[in-house]
This record gives sequence, structure tokens and C-alpha cells, in this order.
Amino acid sequence: MSKSSFAEKVKIPEPILNLCSKNVLVMEYLSGKKLAVSIEEKLAAILGGDISAAIKVLKATQQSLDEESSLFFRVNVIIEESRADNTRYQKGLKAFQLLSMTRDARNKLSLLLDATGHQIFHDGIYNGDCHPGNILVLDDGLLGLIDYGQTRRLSHHDRLALARVVSSLGKRLPDAQEVADAMRKFGFRSRDDNVEIIAKNASLYFNSDIEGKRMGFATPQKYLQYLNSKDPMLHVPDPAVFVARTSFLFRGLGALLQQQIHTSSHWRKHAILAVAKNGKAHQLYNLGLTPISNY
Repeated sequence: MSKSSFAEKVKIPEPILNLCSKNVLVMEYLSGKKLAVSIEEKLAAILGGDISAAIKVLKATQQSLDEESSLFFRVNVIIEESRADNTRYQKGLKAFQLLSMTRDARNKLSLLLDATGHQIFHDGIYNGDCHPGNILVLDDGLLGLIDYGQTRRLSHHDRLALARVVSSLGKRLPDAQEVADAMRKFGFRSRDDNVEIIAKNASLYFNSDIEGKRMGFATPQKYLQYLNSKDPMLHVPDPAVFVARTSFLFRGLGALLQQQIHTSSHWRKHAILAVAKNGKAHQLYNLGLTPISNY
């Protein structure tokens, strides 16, 4: 990724080779704050310096996407209850600060999604443990990605197979048959080979769990259990597991910011380029895209 445009916005620490071994990875130190801590501190400043209130609000927000659990709703309640003498100007200023904080954090998340999509589909090497504690806002304003102890590698075949799944999923109106076909080519196998259930599994793994929420399932795990009760997955290819985990981690960050993340929508352009660079432009027509000459 050091040779890509992301190098100007995202920093990955360099390994210190003379200190590394087969079992130990030592990398340079990056100075900054965890992204989650940065968000907590900015929200606390809006709430008059109350860090405990900020943490409480963010944790509650992450649990649900309904209106009364929203970040704006909860912060407004605290503002209303904390000081009766808040003027309309002060309330408006706090609302503007909250909006600015949320927009900045969402922009960072979008950058993180893009950078990870580049690593997965272009480099074939990515951090399989990209949880909030491993994402820093550096002192110079760049995003820092640390802790590559769970570095994952994708073979050429797996990158292209995954790219076709994500390309199909990321469409505005995905076709279940097309998605299921791509999943089978990746190596997924289910007991009944049910097209609809395979496509729903693809969406849960690599895109969004919003459908499960709409059906009333409290967690993605419960929705997955429901899908398996309809048509159990007999084989899930190993390379899919950590990519799916990465997708879930990003969705968790999105929930923190009251944002429903669809990872395939962010990764689709990287997936398309991965297929295109393989020199098979004609396959883009099968994905419902314009030919590579137009990209």
C-alpha cells in the first residue's frame, strides 16, 4: 500500500526486521490516539468534559439504529438535562460540534474501508484484526493501522473469487442467482444449495446485517443461526473467514457513529479493478458492469 494514493493518508508501521523472528513481529512506534478514544474525547468536550457520559452515550448508541438510540437524540437529552440555562445559541453550537465530529469520524471510517479494500483486492495482504483499538488518529492527522500479528494473505484465485462476490453484492439491486453463483465459485457449499439463502449468507458475511435486524434478530449470530436452520452451510472457505470478520468489525465502528455500513458498496470498486487487472474484461459484462475500457 506504500505505493498507492492511500500512503498520503494512512500510515502502516514499518517492521524492524532485525528484531523480528518467525514467532515475533516488531514494528515501529506510531504516536497517536486510538480512534475510539479520539471520538470519546471529542464527544466529552461537547458534553462539558464529562468523559463517562460520552462513553455511556456511545455504548448505548452502538446497540441500536432506532431513532431513540441515536447519538444526536441521546446527546440532546443530556444537554437538556444537564443545564437549564443552556441558551438556544449554546444548544445550536453543540449540535454543530456534534455534526462536525460525526462527519469527521465517518470520513475516517470511509478512508479506512477504502484502504482495507485496496489491501484485500490489490495487495492480497491485510490486517485480519482491524478492531477499534488497532486504529489510531496520529499526531500528524493521518490514520495509523497497527498490530499486524493477524496479517492475512489471499491467493490470486481467492482474491478474484472474493472480488466477484463483492462486485455482485455491491450492486444497487443485487441478483441472488449471480451472488450465489459467485459464492459457489469461491468454495461455499450448503446442504440444499438454496440460492436465496446462499445469497443472504453472502450479504451477512461481506456486506451488511441490516436484513437480520429488520427481521428482529438482535445480533448477526442469531440471524446466522436462522439462515443455517433453513439451509446449513457445509463448507466455508478459510480465506472468507477473516475477510468477513473484517467486514463485521467495520460495521461495529459504523454503529458507533450511527451509520449502517455496507462493506461491499465501499469495496466494489476495488473488487472490479481486481477482476479487470486479471485481464478478463469480458467477465465484467457477466457482473452487469460496463467494459473495462470505460474505467
